[in-house]
Amino acid sequence: MDLLLWRHAHALDATLGQADIDRPLSVKGEKQAQKMSAWLRVQLPKDTFILCSPALRTRQTVSYLNLPYTICEDISPQSTASSLLSAAGWTHATEATVLVVGHQPCLSDAVTAIFEMHSSESLSFRKGSLWWIRKRIRPISHESFILTIQDPELL
Repeated sequence: MDLLLWRHAHALDATLGQADIDRPLSVKGEKQAQKMSAWLRVQLPKDTFILCSPALRTRQTVSYLNLPYTICEDISPQSTASSLLSAAGWTHATEATVLVVGHQPCLSDAVTAIFEMHSSESLSFRKGSLWWIRKRIRPISHESFILTIQDPELL
């Protein structure tokens, strides 16, 4: 299985009375989403299943791909790594490729869980960045590794 974890691009701060879930991308975020989407369109397998948080900033980020996606409450801003990994099917060990567009700290918590790292170790997902993780199923074990980490500032 391939699991791609994409943090939403840079968003504006909430205005007075605006809910966090309704924060839009900034101009910088729009550029980040465009760059990462261009890279992903070349790299993604055609049958990639895309899950997106219901937050406006994640929906705007993924919209630059111009591919169908599914809104998933299990990867909302308050979600846990366990709910994200379950929604993505990571625990079922399929041959699928799943792209998740989500939030911190859930994304880094998912990486921590996949690689069984100590929770005191802090990982950071830069805004707009993507981690591509592959899980190989062996007869007696599973092997997970990072295929690539991409940052829109370097694309």
